[in-house]
Amino acid sequence: MNKAVEAKQTVVQEIADKFKSAASVVVVDYRGLSVSQVTELRKQLREAGVEFKVYKNTLVRRATAEVGHEELNEVLTGPNAIAFSNEDVVAPARIINDFAKANEQLEIKAGLIEGTYASVEEVKALAELPSREGLLSMLLSVLQAPMRNLALVTKAVAEQKEEQGA
Repeated sequence: MNKAVEAKQTVVQEIADKFKSAASVVVVDYRGLSVSQVTELRKQLREAGVEFKVYKNTLVRRATAEVGHEELNEVLTGPNAIAFSNEDVVAPARIINDFAKANEQLEIKAGLIEGTYASVEEVKALAELPSREGLLSMLLSVLQAPMRNLALVTKAVAEQKEEQGA
């Protein structure tokens, strides 16, 4: 077999493996961004443990066919970059969405969230969710509210009894 064909098959397999193991994937169009802007975006994503790669669309199409995510093929036109996150589902969507707000040239095209196709609107909605720590603190405050209210009512009753007795 030709060496070029073997190299392409290796890349297709690499992309397919990334799709399989990723918690979330975001496909973006980066046309119009300067090199320094792309470098800054890559830096932010790398700090969050997100891999940001540019692949040929034909190789990505073959990989999506291999893993059963052909729905991504419709957005694979023009220059695309793909962000893969293996741990944090929200990180790539949040970082890219925030970066896109500051740099209008960056366009979110679609994504995969835990193996399910996500449209642009769904990726942006995911990006707007609070962080895991923020959600946990909200849950904690909701769980504490009934106890706090019970304590306040008990204190008010005790104070009322004191006033009546005095």
